[in-house]
Amino acid sequence: MSRNVRVLKCSPDDVFAVIADGWLFPSWVVGASRMREVDEGWPTPGTELHHSFGVWPAVIDDTTSSIEWNPPHRAVLKARGWPIGEALVVVDVKPRGEDTVVRIQEDAVAGPGTLVPKPLLDLALYIRNRETLHRLAYLAEGRAHRSERSTAEREISEGSE
Repeated sequence: MSRNVRVLKCSPDDVFAVIADGWLFPSWVVGASRMREVDEGWPTPGTELHHSFGVWPAVIDDTTSSIEWNPPHRAVLKARGWPIGEALVVVDVKPRGEDTVVRIQEDAVAGPGTLVPKPLLDLALYIRNRETLHRLAYLAEGRAHRSERSTAEREISEGSE
């Protein structure tokens, strides 16, 4: 199972506000390219996000289901991406002082993705979810409007030095 952890300069509620807005899904999930529909009641367990993944013209329509929703602590999602398969994604969120620690764990649970050797699959998921957490930081920290430097502000200042 691939694991990624990042400290965000926002509250757990800010993180869960982003996840709860299904229309933002392709803004923070690497590989999701567009939203087609968000079930009423998202992210109540059993509801789905209807999204597409890939790059045009190779765009595939599929869904992600909410399995567990326990804000501001934990969300469990089942991401479908056939013909690749399905993955179970667990997002755990914990406050740390004024910051928040977010951990994403992901593993293939159905389809051809389960046949990929674990070390190779974990590496690919780690690289993808590193960027996913980076994007989530932009959105959640942007919601927070905090006086501390956000991920974007830190990157801008590091690039100009």
